[in-house]
Amino acid sequence: MNSFHSILLIGCGNMGGAMLAGWLAGGIPAACFTISDPRLETAPEGVTLLREIPADGAFDAILLGVKPQMLGDVAAQVERLAGPGTTILSILAGVELTTLAERFPRAAAVVRIMPNLAAALGKSPVALVGAGLSDEAPGAIDALMAPLGTAEWLESEGLMDLVTALAGSGPAFVYRFIDALAQGAAELGLPAEQAQRLALSMVEGASALAASSDHSPGELARRVASPGGTTQAGLDVLDRGGAFARLIEDTLRGARDRSAEMAAEARANS
Repeated sequence: MNSFHSILLIGCGNMGGAMLAGWLAGGIPAACFTISDPRLETAPEGVTLLREIPADGAFDAILLGVKPQMLGDVAAQVERLAGPGTTILSILAGVELTTLAERFPRAAAVVRIMPNLAAALGKSPVALVGAGLSDEAPGAIDALMAPLGTAEWLESEGLMDLVTALAGSGPAFVYRFIDALAQGAAELGLPAEQAQRLALSMVEGASALAASSDHSPGELARRVASPGGTTQAGLDVLDRGGAFARLIEDTLRGARDRSAEMAAEARANS
């Protein structure tokens, strides 16, 4: 059961807004949330919207949702709110646990979170790694993350850059693949809008089946393909020389390495 009943969002942009939408859709009362964001025009009904970080208040959790380079601008104001009863939750790319612990030394715990925009639909993987957690804290955080999707605790913070590439940036890579499928079909003769509808519907169904199947995606691909059939002919093109697998690995490596660079920049500026 969720034990976080008073949550302050510092910044509520695309990702923070998606998380808030997921929480509200998941049944957490709007009155549990306070947003501090000078640029946000309106907040969902029942959510308190402030233009400045409050000078005082008691919050079970504070979600840091500003741009990573803004941490120095808001940390001192947030720190006065982050007492022993407060868990700091951070979606700041590249800002490591040691930096968070230094900025908020009185907080009960600091936790890095890597969701994606599907949190608004309750369909996001939510990667987690924390420091200073009590024995009960992971369960409470899992309950808070449950409306957003599937929580995954990482074995070490060192994996966060790669998980950022896979789970955080990954939707963009999938969207690009869907777009490529639709464009390819259009080039081969389908009307563009129809090609896009078919590509989207196909990916939605394939993803749902993969998520519910006892078989791995690789095994599902094998089962769809018949020797000498149309699917196998297409797979032969994808698999030729291992080019597709290398392309995906290089894509993840590029995103992972940029995440690591951002972490180094954050350390240098902390």
